Amino acid sequence: MSEVEAWLDETPGETRGAVARDGRFTHLLIDREDTPPQHRLGASVVGRVIERARGLDAAFVDLGCDRPPGFLPGKAGMAGERLELEVTAEPRESKGPTLRRIGPGEGAPRLLSPGPTVRESLAKLAPGVVPIEGAEAMRAVIEAEQEALTDHVVVSDLGLDVAVQRTRALIAVDLDLAADAPRAARDRANRRGLQEAARLIRLKGWGGLVVVDLIGGAQDGEKVMSAARAAFDGPQVAFGPLSRFGLLQLSLPWTRTPVEEALRHGGPDMPAAIAGVRALRLALLEDRAAPRLTLVLPPPAADIAMPLVARLGPRAALRPDAACAPGAHMVVEDRP
Repeated sequence: MSEVEAWLDETPGETRGAVARDGRFTHLLIDREDTPPQHRLGASVVGRVIERARGLDAAFVDLGCDRPPGFLPGKAGMAGERLELEVTAEPRESKGPTLRRIGPGEGAPRLLSPGPTVRESLAKLAPGVVPIEGAEAMRAVIEAEQEALTDHVVVSDLGLDVAVQRTRALIAVDLDLAADAPRAARDRANRRGLQEAARLIRLKGWGGLVVVDLIGGAQDGEKVMSAARAAFDGPQVAFGPLSRFGLLQLSLPWTRTPVEEALRHGGPDMPAAIAGVRALRLALLEDRAAPRLTLVLPPPAADIAMPLVARLGPRAALRPDAACAPGAHMVVEDRP
C-alpha cells in the first residue's frame, strides 16, 4: 500500500499545500490572497452574460470582479442575462475561468460561495491524512515548487530520462533510454516513464492535449494503453489511438491555474514579496532565540510585504533597501 503525505503552509499572503505519494510529490496547490474568489475552482457565482463568443458556442460572463471575464461553453441567453454558475477551471494565460451553468441567477454579479480552501482540497486528495504544518511544511512546499518548475525527471536505476514541456498547442513528453536496451527494459521504462510524466504534469497543474513519444518502434498497443490509463487515471481523461510512429495521445482536463503562472501572479514585485515573507516566517520558526528578525526587500516589494510582515508578530520587521536587487530578499537579525 502506498504511503501518502500532506503539508500545509499558511503564510500571510499565500497558502500552499502539497501531497506526496511514496516520497514523490504529486500535487502542489497555491492560493494567493489577492486572487479574486470568483476565479477559484469550485466557486459558486452569479454572472451576467456580456456577449456571445464569435465563432464559438459560448459566452463571456461578468463575474463582478477584475477581468478577464468568465468563459461559459454551450448555449446562453442574450447579453444581460443573469446566471448561477460554478467555476470548473481556473484562469490560465489570458483566459478567464471556465464556467458551468447551474441555473438562472438574480441580482448583480457576485460570489455566492467560495471554492474549497487549500486545507479542504488536501483532505480530498489525501483522505484521512493530517497535513504537516510549520517549518517542515514550508520546506516541503518549497521543494515541491522547485520540482514543479523542472521539465526533466531522471530515473537512474532504469537509465530513463523523462522530458515534459508545454507549448501553446500541447504538452510534449519524450521518454529516452539507451538505444541498445533490451525489449523488456524498454517496456519497463515506458511504464515508469508514463507514471513519472503523469505525476509531473499533475504537479504542474497542466491540462490539454498530451503527446507522448514512447521508447522503441513496435509497441504492444494493449499494454501501452493499459499503462497509460493507470498512470493518467482521473475523470474526463480521453485517450486517442497509439500511432504507428510510437506516439500516444491523450487529453487532460484543465482545473487549476498552472503552477508557473500562479507563481508569477501579480507582477514581478508580488512574487518577490511573498518569497521574502515566507523566508522571514521560516526564519522566525527556526530561530526562536533571536529577539527580532528583519526582512530586507527592494522598495516596491517592501510596499507589498509591509501588511503581511505585520501579521507575523512583534519579532518580525521589514526594511526597504534600494540597494537590494529586484526579486532578491534577505533576512537579518537585529542586535542591540
